[in-house]
Amino acid sequence: MASFEFLAIILTGLGLTASITYYAMVLRNQNKTQLMQIETRRANILMNLHSEWGKNEYQKASWTVMGLTFKDYDDFVNKYGLTTEYLEVNQEIFKVGWFFNGLGSLLHKGFASLDLVDELFGYMVIWLWEIMRPIIVESRTRYNQPESLEWFEYLYNEIQTFRETQN
Repeated sequence: MASFEFLAIILTGLGLTASITYYAMVLRNQNKTQLMQIETRRANILMNLHSEWGKNEYQKASWTVMGLTFKDYDDFVNKYGLTTEYLEVNQEIFKVGWFFNGLGSLLHKGFASLDLVDELFGYMVIWLWEIMRPIIVESRTRYNQPESLEWFEYLYNEIQTFRETQN
C-alpha cells in the first residue's frame, strides 16, 4: 500500500512538472509572437512613411531643398526671403523638415529601428539636413525657437553615429 501512495505522489509531481513546463513554453511562445507583432507594426509604420515620402508632394519639396544655393542664413534670406514669410520655398523646407522631424521622434521613442531607418531614409536625411542646417539653426536663434525641428537633427546625428560604428 505504501508503494501505491508513493507512486501517486511521484505521478502527481511529474504531472505538475509537465504542466509547469507546458505553461512556460506557452508563455515563451506568446512573448515571441508579441515581439514579432511589434516588429511587424514598426516595419509597417516605416514602410507607410517610405511610401508617403515617395509621393509627388514630398519629392517636389525635397528637390526644391536640394536646389537651394546659399552661403549662410543671411544669403538665404537675400535670395529666398525670410523664413517667417509664407513663401513656397519655406513651405517646401518645412514639409521636408516636419517629415523627418516626425521620423526622428518615432526613432527616439523606439517605434523605429535605426538600421531600417538608415536603409530607407539615411542618405536623404544626411543630404537634406546638411543643406537645411544653417537655416534651421539660425532660425532657432533669431526667432527664439530652440526646439524647432530638434528631432530632425536628432535623426541626422543618430544616423551619422550609426554609420560611423558600421565602418
